[in-house]
Amino acid sequence: MELSDANLQTLTEYLKKTLDPDPAIRRPAEKFLESVEGSQNYPLLLLTLLEKSQENVIKVCASVTFKNYIKRNWRIVEDEPNKICESDRIAIKANIVPLMLSSPEQIQKQLSDAISIIGREDFPQKWPDLLTEMVNRFQSGDFHVINGVLRTAHSLFKRYRHEFKSNELWTEIKLVLDAFALPLTNLFKATIELCSTHANDASALKVLFSSLILIAKLFYSLNFQDLPEFFEDNMETWMTNFHSLLTLDNKLLQTDDEEEAGLLELLKSQICDNAALYAQKYDEEFQPYLPRFVTAIWNLLVTTGQEVKYDLLVSNAIQFLASVCERPHYKHLFEDQNTLTSICEKVIVPNMEFRAADEEAFEDNSEEYIRRDLEGSDIDTRRRAACDLVRGLCKFFEGPVTGIFSGYVNSMLQEYAKNPSVNWKHKDAAIYLVTSLASKAQTQKHGITQANELVNLTEFFVNHIQPDLKSATVNEFPVLKADGIKYIMIFRNQVPKEQLLVSIPLLINHLQAESIVVHTYAAHALERLFTMRGTNNATLITAAEMAPFVEVLLTNLFKALTLPGSSENEYIMKGKCLMTIMRSFSLLQESIIPYIPSVITQLTQKLLAVSKNPSKPHFNHYMFESICLSIRITCKANPEAVGSFEEALFLVFTEILQNDVQEFIPYVFQVMSLLLEMHKNEIPSSYMALFPHLLQPVLWERTGNIPPLVRLLQAYLERGASTIASAAADKIPGLLGVFQKLIASKANDHQGFYLLNSIIEHMPPESVDQYRKQIFILLFQRLQNSKTTKFIKSFLVFINLYCVRYGALALQEIFDSIQPKMFGMVLEKIIIPEIQKVSGQVEKKICAVGITKILTECPPMMDTEYTKLWIPLLQALIGLFELPEDDTIPDEEHFIDIEDTPGYQTAFSQLAFAGKKEHDPVGQMVNNPRIHLAQSLHKLSTACPGRVLSMLSTSLNAEALQYLQGYLQAASVSLL
Repeated sequence: MELSDANLQTLTEYLKKTLDPDPAIRRPAEKFLESVEGSQNYPLLLLTLLEKSQENVIKVCASVTFKNYIKRNWRIVEDEPNKICESDRIAIKANIVPLMLSSPEQIQKQLSDAISIIGREDFPQKWPDLLTEMVNRFQSGDFHVINGVLRTAHSLFKRYRHEFKSNELWTEIKLVLDAFALPLTNLFKATIELCSTHANDASALKVLFSSLILIAKLFYSLNFQDLPEFFEDNMETWMTNFHSLLTLDNKLLQTDDEEEAGLLELLKSQICDNAALYAQKYDEEFQPYLPRFVTAIWNLLVTTGQEVKYDLLVSNAIQFLASVCERPHYKHLFEDQNTLTSICEKVIVPNMEFRAADEEAFEDNSEEYIRRDLEGSDIDTRRRAACDLVRGLCKFFEGPVTGIFSGYVNSMLQEYAKNPSVNWKHKDAAIYLVTSLASKAQTQKHGITQANELVNLTEFFVNHIQPDLKSATVNEFPVLKADGIKYIMIFRNQVPKEQLLVSIPLLINHLQAESIVVHTYAAHALERLFTMRGTNNATLITAAEMAPFVEVLLTNLFKALTLPGSSENEYIMKGKCLMTIMRSFSLLQESIIPYIPSVITQLTQKLLAVSKNPSKPHFNHYMFESICLSIRITCKANPEAVGSFEEALFLVFTEILQNDVQEFIPYVFQVMSLLLEMHKNEIPSSYMALFPHLLQPVLWERTGNIPPLVRLLQAYLERGASTIASAAADKIPGLLGVFQKLIASKANDHQGFYLLNSIIEHMPPESVDQYRKQIFILLFQRLQNSKTTKFIKSFLVFINLYCVRYGALALQEIFDSIQPKMFGMVLEKIIIPEIQKVSGQVEKKICAVGITKILTECPPMMDTEYTKLWIPLLQALIGLFELPEDDTIPDEEHFIDIEDTPGYQTAFSQLAFAGKKEHDPVGQMVNNPRIHLAQSLHKLSTACPGRVLSMLSTSLNAEALQYLQGYLQAASVSLL
């Protein structure tokens, strides 16, 4: 694409169309942009647009499109084409920083993110002048520019908070500190001075405090991995100023908005985070400053109001106290009973109260409420912070804290009892307090794993939780209902099983509650109970115990899927309900068969509706899991039922494939594989009609399609290789073309071998005869150009499977037809030294049977120059049986990119219930490979009396010989 006015105009029109709500206009425009993004100058056209366009909406759209383009394409993946040409890369890096700094804030943020994505890949090696260019801008005195630099630096350096320690990381951080720490410190001091100078100028203060927030965030990132020497030497400057800012109060920075945190609150929140970081990680160096920070933060907590805008500040301030009280050498600060009482009374209890804002979120923004309360993303809430502080205090003062809170809990419950309809919030706080007090350790999977023994959880459950859940109406006191259900979820391992069984019908009943939070919690609680394990790892709650509730459970779960809820929050509820449907199927198995037709009808209707706009990945995943589980359970009892499922699903699947619903296509392929594997005879014609389309290159361009497509092609080969050979022989080159594409990629070569192994195992030999030599030549070329441990392991399994299928002589002949004596080279350089690396029971068995064939069924091994390799090969085979697996990996392979790692795919999620059974291609032929070796050697020695014994006695080492004698004895044979 040329940098021309015509192309800029075309791009403008298509960007406008991508904003159109009508999918018929929007999708073709998105497709067009996708089709041209590989063209040279495309990113430069976007940058030109966002700089020169007269329409602000186009500028913003171009900046977002550019950022997403960089996100998708900047990383160079080995063995894959470079998606951005080098001249575009150079031009982008030369222009993006000045363009970002001169752009309005909305666009500046997008470009700043793009710089951080590029920086993650190229900085510092391929972009050494980035830091200098940024630091030089500090001298400009223009805070719009300075804030742009700080924002970009924050995007670039915040990953230091999450990276694993490594020499490479240390080198980069040192380089950043050398260039950035001093200018940042000078900017910090200068900005604080300017704040004093402009103390009465509201607009100037807003800009300056925006800078201070970013500076404080950068301080956190640069200090996270370790305490840098520079910051240790300048701790007085930073901590004194941080402390002053914590105690600062300027009326001009206060906001009237009760919801949105102002700049002053955001800055103080970040300073609390910075102080907590130093208190936790660098306590010795921070000790002189700690008491004044504790005092300042305590004063902050007791003087800050209950408004939502202070939530982040209060939660970070409480988290600071929580991190301090857990450290043994700060224990003395909290020992006094009056101090503990004061903390409980003035900090913990007020911040556990259910406020009007919480009630509003519960009713009107249920998705966010659930995410915070149930799914653990409440890290920034007052309640969560107060709960963490309770746990921190209990570490050293469990008895006194439990005593203090018991009094509060009792008085709250008494208040509730006086007038439940008015005082229900008192009971809510009491339940939360008990939960905080009793929870010592918790996991998502198991709930509470360690509880406070001073709290009687079962008694509280029976007296205060069950009565709410047993009340006649499910819609009364919804917050308390949600609290009660959450209590069951959290303490499911502490509450006795008989109480859980009493709770199950109550939870099923609450699936009908009008409150989205209540019926979501009920579904989630049931799902958690169904996954609990009892003795012998069996499910704690059995299918027999659930049998009386099956019908009402399924009815209520599907009703929950139709309960009203806004488009924004209904899916989280649906995701939970679907997960529970899936768990119910898994637990109940055959009990649900009578309900499956109705279930599948409802699931396919949902699938069709959601495929129009698949925006909630969890919901989508559980929906497909439920479909797979329905298929498995039904077809296990009645294999003929597979046709009914195909009839119900194929229309929807066809629509998904035709409309190219990318999020669903990998799932569709997995379900189709499962259905096809259920067929016992020939492949139905409906599948054969689809077969040619599965080989289209465009499908294989998306990494997320590769694992499920390979699995589907394997299912075709397992069930219908003869049909393919007779009715679709012209498609075999296409099949091998897919193998060729996959084998060329380090990321997907194992998938290529899966496909190749299925071709060799299932296709009639004559149908692939003409291609065999070319297959081996391709493999040798890849071996020569890019040898990896993963490739070697897969290659070894393949050649041994080939040997099992076609015979050892055929293997020797094909190798030597490519190049004379190549068979010997493969044995000597690959099989003998590398066989120990093969992992997996089936893979090792294939290799053992293949090598046994080479040893005993390949005449050239006994009477040519290959004979010298006979003993080393036998020794290697005995090593495969008896020695531990060689899992060493060369140094250069340790840091393989995540995209190159099998099992991880950015757009592929494995369906657990579509899983494939492990297939053993030599299972029927050989049960025990050691005994098979002994029997095969006996047969060989019968044909060549004296030869085998002579070679063994003169050349095989003593330990291997001892193992071999054990195999012969177990097989009840001897060598002649």
